Amino acid sequence: MCCEKMGKNNNRTVARNGKVMNSEVNALPPQKSVFLAYVLWLFGGIFGLHHLYLHRDRHAFLWWCSLGGYFGIGWLGEIFTIPSYVRDANEDPRFIEEFIKKLQTHKKPPYSGKRFLFMIMIGYLFGQLANMAIPNDMYMAMDFNFLHWLIPFFVALGVWTVGNIGRERGVLWHCLLAAFAAYPIRYFIYDETYTILITSLAAALVFDHASKEWLRTPPKRRGICERFFKFSTAMFIYFSLWGCFFYFNGTITDENGNEVPIHEAFQNFLASAWWTDIKQALKDMYTYAQHHGWYEIWKELLESMDVDGERNAYKVLGLSATASQTEITATYRKLCKTIHPDTVKDESQRATAQQRFIEVQQAYEILSKIKSARIRKNKKVVNDDNENDTIVL
Repeated sequence: MCCEKMGKNNNRTVARNGKVMNSEVNALPPQKSVFLAYVLWLFGGIFGLHHLYLHRDRHAFLWWCSLGGYFGIGWLGEIFTIPSYVRDANEDPRFIEEFIKKLQTHKKPPYSGKRFLFMIMIGYLFGQLANMAIPNDMYMAMDFNFLHWLIPFFVALGVWTVGNIGRERGVLWHCLLAAFAAYPIRYFIYDETYTILITSLAAALVFDHASKEWLRTPPKRRGICERFFKFSTAMFIYFSLWGCFFYFNGTITDENGNEVPIHEAFQNFLASAWWTDIKQALKDMYTYAQHHGWYEIWKELLESMDVDGERNAYKVLGLSATASQTEITATYRKLCKTIHPDTVKDESQRATAQQRFIEVQQAYEILSKIKSARIRKNKKVVNDDNENDTIVL
């Protein structure tokens, strides 16, 4: 009966006022393109862009975390499965027919070695990341070893996330029970790596045999805001774990070869004279902007960046910023005579002289161009003023 309903949902009609109208409740979703899916797979598939396009957000997040299923291995394997993903997203009649046959043939989803292995890998990844995020040493007089009991939760979360991709689903608590039941093996195996791997294997076995079932109804189409919120929240948690790892357990090697914890190096940096000077400079800039406006700050910033090369050109020629065009030309000609490569007899110094000669030429061209542009601008302003005076008279 369930299968019959699935077959009828795509073309259901209702009668109203003697007329037959199409029902919008079960309308097909916007159709996805196989070509565009392949384009996204090729140029951003390692980060799951094609899965985001096909509304496979869980799959996209896991691809993003593992760089395409552990450094592109799973990404390459999808070259043959993308058409099936697109038919699933479009609720294509061909896909629905094949899915109904699977429901009739198998009471529950059959064993898939690829999915089972991916559950173990992602469970291990999440568990290992949680383990790395826990401070190894005392921090603020606190021992955080009790947080190791959060590792089974992250392992179960990884296994459950993989198990709920596509048209299969299962509950989380089965994975949690298996993970927490297997984790005490850490008291017998003193290597946390093997402990997390065994915990992930136990959670995947329990999910595969006791929890997974078919997702018989089409996946719910969620709005862009809800999808963005969930995806960004998952990314925030993922980045937070990496941030905790680098902050608490990461180290920096100083010039003497000593390893300094990153959190200590960060605190020392905040107390350094360099950071104090930057804070004072930012404070002074904010105060100046309050009195003169942010546009003046922007003008000074552009001047300090020397985007047109004027300051550097004056420096190359050895002139002040108030030098006239006559002084610039005279200095340029004098330098050309004294530093010309042909006047250098030592072959070892000729390349240096050539480079210096080119720098002088470029500096002269930059200043001449700027001076000419300013003269033209001033003449235009004067002519405009004269025209305005004539109109007034």
